[in-house]
Amino acid sequence: MPIQSKHPETLAVHAGFRTAPGTHSVAVPIHQTTSYQFESTEHAANLFALKELGNIYSRIMNPTCDAFEQRVAAMEGGVAALALASGQAASTYCVLNLCEAGDNFVTSTDLYGGTWNLFANTLRQMGIEARFVDPTDPEAFRRAVDERTRLFYAETLPNPKLNVFPIAEVAAIGRELGIPLVVDNTSAPVICKPLQMGAAVVMYSATKYMGGHGTSIGGIVVDGGNFDWEAWGDRFPTLNTPDQSYHGAVWTEAVKPLGPIAFIIRMRVILLRDIGAAMSPFNAFQVIQGIETLPLRMRQHCENAILTARFLRDHPKVTKVIHPSLQDGEMRRRADSAFTGGGYGALIGFELDGGTEAGRRFIEALELFYHVANIGDARSLAIHPATTTHSQLAPEDQLASGVSPGYVRLSIGIEHPDDIIADLSQALEKV
Repeated sequence: MPIQSKHPETLAVHAGFRTAPGTHSVAVPIHQTTSYQFESTEHAANLFALKELGNIYSRIMNPTCDAFEQRVAAMEGGVAALALASGQAASTYCVLNLCEAGDNFVTSTDLYGGTWNLFANTLRQMGIEARFVDPTDPEAFRRAVDERTRLFYAETLPNPKLNVFPIAEVAAIGRELGIPLVVDNTSAPVICKPLQMGAAVVMYSATKYMGGHGTSIGGIVVDGGNFDWEAWGDRFPTLNTPDQSYHGAVWTEAVKPLGPIAFIIRMRVILLRDIGAAMSPFNAFQVIQGIETLPLRMRQHCENAILTARFLRDHPKVTKVIHPSLQDGEMRRRADSAFTGGGYGALIGFELDGGTEAGRRFIEALELFYHVANIGDARSLAIHPATTTHSQLAPEDQLASGVSPGYVRLSIGIEHPDDIIADLSQALEKV
């Protein structure tokens, strides 16, 4: 019997799985298998014809991944989800599920660097145009639309700029024009619910906060089930015209007996089947372990980040601190609107006098923080983009991305805040 709750603390532990049939296992089992026995030829035919849902092959679905998908869908308030091999696969599939060669989509300029490169270069080579617009002006999304625009795309809390995206405003513009908003909510699970703010799809790199342990790569896409793909049929031919890759199925028609899941079903049985960025069941199991404590961890992440941001703001060697809790005006209004689950996220950017050398000395003096190219671990992490992720960019391109030579990004962990601040303090003294 499904657990009836809207509270993330409860859903994170119970949603999508209660016990395993037959064994009555309470923990989600790792189904390390490639294939599944069909009960009969009729059963097999029904599965392949999508007359019923079930397991066919682990590239397309797996019981461990299914438990992960159901849990995240419940926590997000969506109708269905798809587990993938990484967050990058999730971003790619969200675009390819709606766009074909000659199509375009409108995206925020404020993106993770890997996503920017995917959109600006790799997808361009496939004939799909990413139209980058400044998210500080929501109307810029409207102005970039034409008859072949298929979606809007944004990150809730993009690094390094860390300016909260205006989800509700852009989602409303999209609804008016018949364009769904896809939100990468990797940096703000639990504390932000994009589907409740009008987004049609929400996705994550599950590698980050969802897992929290820094052991397993993964991604997930959640279909909100709240966008009427048929009403805007001409704009979405991948969902509303016969798909020759699946026996001429028209997805908005084919899945009606199963619910409003045309978007996520097509992603599963076409993109995941053909491109194959399947999540390992072991990685799904690992991320499920992290999700069980996600609401508790996010609370501690956010509390520690606020204390850390205030410490940095008052430190004489720090010239600027970027964290939503310290913003005011329109940026603070957006943060308060987006973060309804408590806290403002655990990513902090700050700048040091002394440029690249100051950033280098600071990083090398840290003792508690790990120097890694990741965010969202339970442990505290730090990186100096000018000597790592942005080192190959020209100085003007670094600045355009929100990175100065002395900029440092922190991902605040769940250690005791006194220890986090003590490590930052001793490192700053050596700058």
